[in-house]
Amino acid sequence: MWFRHSSQMAAAPSGASSDLLAEFARVSPGDALQVLHGAPAGLTADEAAQRLRTTGRNQVAHEVRHTIAGELASRSINPLNLLLLSLAVASSLLGDPRAAIMISLMVLLSVSLGFLQEHRSNKAADALRRMVHTTATVRRPDTGNGPDHVDVPIDQLVPGDVVLLSAGDMIPADLRLLSARDLFINQSTLTGEAMPLEKVAQTQADAAETPFDLQNICFMGSAVVSGIGCGVIVMTGRRTAFGDVAGMIAAQRVQTSFDKGITRFTWLMIGFIVVMVPLVFVINGLSKGNWFEALLFAVAVAVGLTPEMLPMIVTVNLAKGAMAMSRKKVIVKRLNAIQNFGAMDVLCTDKTGTLTQDRVILKRHLDLQGNESDKVLEYAYLNSAHQSGLKNLLDVAVLKHVELVEQLKAHEHYVKIDEMPFDFERRRMSVVLARADDTHVLICKGAVEEMFAVCSRYAIDNDTGALDDSHFAAAKQTTAALNADGFRVVAVAYKEMPAQQTTYSAADEADLTLLGYIAFLDPPKETVSAAIATLEASGVKVKILTGDNDIVTRKICHEVGLGVDRVVLGKELDQLTPEQLADLAETASVFAKVSPAQKASVIDALHRKGHVVGFLGDGINDGPALKAADVGVSVDSAVDIAKESADIILLEKSLAVLGDGVLEGRKVFGNITKYIKMGASSNFGNMFSVLGASVILPFLPMAPIQVLTNNLLYDFSQTTIPTDNVDAEYLRVPRRWDIGNIVKFMLVIGPISSIFDYVTYFMMLHFFDAWDRPSLFQTGWFVESLLSQTLIIHIIRTAKVPFLDSRASAALIATSLIIAATGVAIPFTWVGTFLGFTPLPPTYWIGVLLILASYAVLTHLAKMWFVRRFGLD
Repeated sequence: MWFRHSSQMAAAPSGASSDLLAEFARVSPGDALQVLHGAPAGLTADEAAQRLRTTGRNQVAHEVRHTIAGELASRSINPLNLLLLSLAVASSLLGDPRAAIMISLMVLLSVSLGFLQEHRSNKAADALRRMVHTTATVRRPDTGNGPDHVDVPIDQLVPGDVVLLSAGDMIPADLRLLSARDLFINQSTLTGEAMPLEKVAQTQADAAETPFDLQNICFMGSAVVSGIGCGVIVMTGRRTAFGDVAGMIAAQRVQTSFDKGITRFTWLMIGFIVVMVPLVFVINGLSKGNWFEALLFAVAVAVGLTPEMLPMIVTVNLAKGAMAMSRKKVIVKRLNAIQNFGAMDVLCTDKTGTLTQDRVILKRHLDLQGNESDKVLEYAYLNSAHQSGLKNLLDVAVLKHVELVEQLKAHEHYVKIDEMPFDFERRRMSVVLARADDTHVLICKGAVEEMFAVCSRYAIDNDTGALDDSHFAAAKQTTAALNADGFRVVAVAYKEMPAQQTTYSAADEADLTLLGYIAFLDPPKETVSAAIATLEASGVKVKILTGDNDIVTRKICHEVGLGVDRVVLGKELDQLTPEQLADLAETASVFAKVSPAQKASVIDALHRKGHVVGFLGDGINDGPALKAADVGVSVDSAVDIAKESADIILLEKSLAVLGDGVLEGRKVFGNITKYIKMGASSNFGNMFSVLGASVILPFLPMAPIQVLTNNLLYDFSQTTIPTDNVDAEYLRVPRRWDIGNIVKFMLVIGPISSIFDYVTYFMMLHFFDAWDRPSLFQTGWFVESLLSQTLIIHIIRTAKVPFLDSRASAALIATSLIIAATGVAIPFTWVGTFLGFTPLPPTYWIGVLLILASYAVLTHLAKMWFVRRFGLD
């Protein structure tokens, strides 16, 4: 036999999958079962359990999940942490274990906090996945006295399992059909082809152009549109065609703009250190003559210039944003997505369930003259009630209609004879019912144009007649008016059939009598108008990408206050060059009848225009678009691949929640930039201060342990920045990384701190005669440096007048006061003695207060000039 054993086939590489499926397509259903060691009655529970142990679970690729050790390692390995750990090792080797311990503690604190929040977020996302239990119906011959089929979780399916299929089912694995009746499958998840294909069980002798053209093979991830079928599973999990696609999607994880911004800033600071540290080492070695002490000081300066709290400040800010969003029914899978939310200036979303309630209701049942008709309602009900398979939303709306009490009673007097299921070629479905008097009636409902094609007569009350052009014109006018009002319109018709006929086909859908129409509406959500207005006011343009028709889409958009100059159809996009598409994507707000591939192409076009794009989607087809967007958003009820592709998962599909997320992202970014601007300007100023002191002084301006202590205390004062308030003006527009703006801020503000450092030098050397008293000089500069750095964050944190027009959070004020008090007190304690400090004279405090006041005023004036000249970013 040219087939392999089922366990070998389960391990077949993806490259051989298509050949293997083609082999199964060329043999009969019986031979396929034989090769798979299966049976028409299915596998027993024991056989299935044994195969599951051999083949593994039927799961496609998910995000790579590290072990705890792996997660810790991945968070530790970045340029900043590697630099700090190198400095810790250098300090230890140079005989300064205290410095090594301090530096190591800083790294450990940053990594631990980041790990805890990211790990918690991953666990929350995993819990969401476990909330959705998807099953398939399989045959089991050993179910006892009950039915011979059971519902089995999809991840427990194995090759050889016999699966039953009906309308609405997802194909759970790659399978060979054993039987099929009017079975139409939508394979757009894999091929991008929106039109469903009919699948049959017969052997396919001819070669197919592509594997997806195999008529008797159904692929995992596709969906049953109509009909029923039965198939035997050939391949599961990652070996399936869909598994290949899912693996590619799960593997794609490009660096976000937020990550790139942090990395660029880190390398900017490292560049300063690379230039600064050797200079400090050489100057102090030459001027003081003690090269070992100069090396220790250079290492300490390197630590002082390093923004070692940046990873922790970033992580705590993002974690705080994640916790705030979790209270609003949002799970953040990737923390950096919060900031990307704040930078987003275009949000692309579908219409159904986002603008609308995703709850179709039956509103109208009209005859051809536009009057309400009970007969139209009754026949529509009989059609929906007697069709087999999963009821679609329109059928559910019919069956739930409040006026159907009498029709429920009438339902008891009919017996179903046959059914012609819906398919996308006919775009209608019919049932044949026997009345109590044994007469038969065929009731058909479907798309208006397709129903016109098979109707030759009309019925209005008790009046019937032949349809002519005037009736068609009136009907088109009525349906167009209903569509313009946002209704979905379905036509209803019937035909009296001879009682002796027992079997029916689609050919019997001819010469029908048209009764009228039923009209459905998916009402807009009450909160959408306000949510769109909020997003627009925040600088976020909402664009609709939907597969629905343009008339309904335009009506709903108008009702929720979304301006629509034009509706772009999917077919138009295929005719455009990339440049034309980019121009159109930027100007148009609504795209209707677009395919999944076209959704992704619109997002890519917006990227080319420089936009930061978010996408809200919950279907399998949305996977590529979710990956293409800067921020992918899905919902907890979405399919697994959509949730895997998303950065953020909503517990409620709501634009209002997204609006809150945008503001939260801007708050997070605002607080991160406060620390970065402070660190950049302070470090730039310290370069000049340390270089000058190294040249002027006959001793070190601060001992290495004093530099590290100063740095540690300052960093502690910044740990509460994530709690800080953000000015409303900052939140009004999207915020992105602008390293150029940060460099300009550093060049303007940084030198100001050096000016007052030199004033402090002058005060200590000339007023307090510290030339021969190194400990006094070091104490004076330590206190001034700590107080000025702690104060300046309150100047930099706002574009307004600090303390008066804009106040920091209580936590930030508290830590600033605590650190300031600690800095003042240390010289008078045993800790100060341990660090080499000495008590400061009373007149020093008068001088340092004048220095701090002057520093605050000058920095504020420089900041206000900068904001007027370069903006808030």
